[in-house]
Amino acid sequence: MKRKFVVSDPEKCTGCRLCEMVCSAEKDGEFNPLLSRIRTVQLDVVVNMSLACRLCENPTCVRSCPRKALSVDEKTGVVLVDDGKCSGCGWCIEACELGVLLLHPVKKVVVLCDLCGGEPKCVEFCPKDALELRTTEEIAQKIRSEAVRKLLVEEL
Repeated sequence: MKRKFVVSDPEKCTGCRLCEMVCSAEKDGEFNPLLSRIRTVQLDVVVNMSLACRLCENPTCVRSCPRKALSVDEKTGVVLVDDGKCSGCGWCIEACELGVLLLHPVKKVVVLCDLCGGEPKCVEFCPKDALELRTTEEIAQKIRSEAVRKLLVEEL
């Protein structure tokens, strides 16, 4: 099964950060972007993008945990955190190439996107439809299609 994860389209994302609010409300019962498992970053003056766990095939975060608090759900690819084992040391946070793992400011354990059980609320409530569930193959195909379209437009 191909792993789907939350992807942001920077051409649609306005930087409203509603995804962060929805995530924190779903996971912690309050509207607080510091508790969100998705982060909106400003790439340029007018370019924004939201980032969440990409469900790596062989996650460095899982491999780096000295207490074996992180594991991968074989069916979904979601990285699971055993709160009882997590000491909040931050090794996994440092190991993540995308910087999408966070230390929960109250619980002091690592948190990351778990896709809300397969139906991410951030995707559901994004007002600009900038968030989607996609596989790496779908993303690559979209990039190839856009490149071909741009080439054809340039030739005209």
